Amino acid sequence: MAEIASSFENVNIRSFPKKELDPVSRMESLQPGFTERSLAPNEETHRGFKPRHAQMIAIGGAIGTSLFLGSGMVLRVGGPGFLLLSYALNCLIVYGIMTAIAEVATYSPVPGATMSYFADRYVSRSFGVALGYLYWYSLGILVPYELTATTLLMSYWNPTVSPALWMSIILLGIIIVNFLPVSYYGEVEFWSAGLKVLLIIGLICFSFILCVGGGPSHDRLGFRYWVTPGATKTYILEGGVGRLIACLQCFVLASFAFVLAPEQLIVTVGEMQSAEVNLPKASRRYFWRLLLLFIPTVVGIGVVCPSNAEDLDSSGASSSPFVIAIRIAGIPALDSIVNALVLSSAITAANAFLYSSSRNLYSLAVARNAPSIFRRCNKHGLPYISVATSALFGGLAYMSLSSTSLTVFNWLINLTNTSGYISWIGCSIIYFRFRKSCDYKEITPPYRSRLQPWAVYFSLFASLLLLFLNGFTVFFPSQWSYESFLTSYIGIPAFLAIYICHRCSTWNDPWLKAINDIEM
Repeated sequence: MAEIASSFENVNIRSFPKKELDPVSRMESLQPGFTERSLAPNEETHRGFKPRHAQMIAIGGAIGTSLFLGSGMVLRVGGPGFLLLSYALNCLIVYGIMTAIAEVATYSPVPGATMSYFADRYVSRSFGVALGYLYWYSLGILVPYELTATTLLMSYWNPTVSPALWMSIILLGIIIVNFLPVSYYGEVEFWSAGLKVLLIIGLICFSFILCVGGGPSHDRLGFRYWVTPGATKTYILEGGVGRLIACLQCFVLASFAFVLAPEQLIVTVGEMQSAEVNLPKASRRYFWRLLLLFIPTVVGIGVVCPSNAEDLDSSGASSSPFVIAIRIAGIPALDSIVNALVLSSAITAANAFLYSSSRNLYSLAVARNAPSIFRRCNKHGLPYISVATSALFGGLAYMSLSSTSLTVFNWLINLTNTSGYISWIGCSIIYFRFRKSCDYKEITPPYRSRLQPWAVYFSLFASLLLLFLNGFTVFFPSQWSYESFLTSYIGIPAFLAIYICHRCSTWNDPWLKAINDIEM
C-alpha cells in the first residue's frame, strides 16, 4: 500500500532555512491579530498532539452514526450498487480537499490556524469571518446530532428510560474530556477511535464469513442481494429517471459521513508536534485509511443486508444494516454487541466535533473576529472559554424530547450537509489563492501533491453539485416539505448573511486580496 500511496503523492519535505520554516517569521508582516507573537502567554495553545492523535481524531470524526446508520438509508434508497458508488465518489472528493488544504496548512502551522484563518489570509477578511462562524456552528450542531443518535441506539435495549437521562450523562462526559489537557484528550480520542476501527474490521470479517457461508445456517450469500432485489433501485419515479434520482440522492446521503472531516485534521495543526513534517504524512495516511475502511464496509453491507429489508425504514439500531444482517443470520447476542460499539462511536464522534467547534471559535478570536475572551487559555493551553461556549450547542439535542428523534436526526443532517459543501468550496478557493500566490512569489511550499490542482478541480465541481442537490427531492410534488426545504438550503443564506454583514462593516477592505498584498 505504501507503494500505491507514493505513486499518488509527492511529499517534498526538504531542509529550508530556519526563516522559511519558522511559522512566526512567516507571519510577522501580517496584521497584528494573526501573529503567534501577538498572543499573550495565557492565550496560546500547547503542541500536545502527536501525529497519531491528529490522524485518529480526524478518522474518529468521520466514523460515526452516519456510517453505521446512515448507510442503511443509502442502501434502502439506491441498493448496493449506488451505495458503493456514492461512498467511492465521496472518498475521491475528500482526497482532493485533504491534499489541497494540507499544502496550505503545512506552510503555516501556527496556533489558531484553521481554514477560516487561511481564508482571511489568502482571500479576504470577510470570507474568513463567514467561513469561521460556519465551522463553529456546523461542528457545534454535529454534537447534538450525535447525541440524538445515541438516544436512538439506547432505545434498542430499554425504550422506557427517558432519552434526557442518556443525553445528559453523555454530554457531561464529553465536556469533561474536552476540558482535559490536549495530550490527555488526544490519548482518549486515539484509543476510542481505534475501537471504531476494530469495529469496522470486525464487521468486514463478519460480512466475509456470511458471504462464504460461515454463518449458523451455512447459507452462502455471495452477492445474492445484488441480483435479488437488485444492484440498483428507482426512487420517487420509475425507469431510468427514477434510477438517476436514486443515484443522486445516494450521493447526497452518503456525503454526510464525510462533510467537515478533512477540516478536522487541519484544526489540530496548531497543537501538533512538528506539524510542517507530520501534517503531510497524516493527510496521506488519513485518506488511505479512510478508503480502506469505508469501501470494504459498504461492500459488506451490500452483501449481508437486502435493500428491501423492512427494518431499514425504522429508526435507531434496528435500521443498521449489520444489525439486520445479524438477525437474519440468527446469531444471538451479537446485535447487542454491535449496537454497543456503534453507540461508543457516536459518543466519540460527538467528542471530536466539540473539540473542533471550540478550536474554530478560538481561531476566530485569535484573528480578532470574535471577542478576545475566547482566546483565553489555562496553564495547559486549553481555550476553556471557547470549549464551554461551544458545549452549549449540545442543548439542541433536547429538541428530540418534543418531537420524534428521527425528525430531529434528519433536520440536523440536512442543515450540516449544506455547511459542509460550502466549506469544501471555500477550501478550494483558498487553495487556488495560495497556489497562485506561491507561483507569483516563486515560492516552493514544503509539501505538494502530484495530483493537484486537478484533484481539487474535481472536488470543487462535486461540492457545487452536492450543494444544489442537497434536498432536491423536496421539489417533487409528492415529497414537498417546507421544513426539509428550509433545513436543506438555509445554510446558504446564513453564510451569505454573515459575509455581507461583515463586508458592510469593513467596507474599505478589498473584496479580494491582491496577490502582491498576500504575505507568505
